[in-house]
Amino acid sequence: MLGAHLRILRHDRDETLTETARRAGVSTQYLSEIERGIKEPSSEVIAAVADALGVTLLDLTVAVADDLRAAQAGPAQNASCATAFALAA
Repeated sequence: MLGAHLRILRHDRDETLTETARRAGVSTQYLSEIERGIKEPSSEVIAAVADALGVTLLDLTVAVADDLRAAQAGPAQNASCATAFALAA
């Protein structure tokens, strides 16, 4: 959920992976893997990407937590949701 939300924020800003990754101080490949849910970034990297996207870490955490609550209310809850919820909490 975190990666998907970061991708939405980046698209909302009409930015490429390269632009956002450069400002966040991470590689384009790494940011892509975060967005696709392949890599689990450290809190420092999450904060850097959030800053590069112009959002606070608190706002990002609240948005991801809200997404997770909505997903839990749905009929199916999978392991990736539980992992993402732990990250957001």
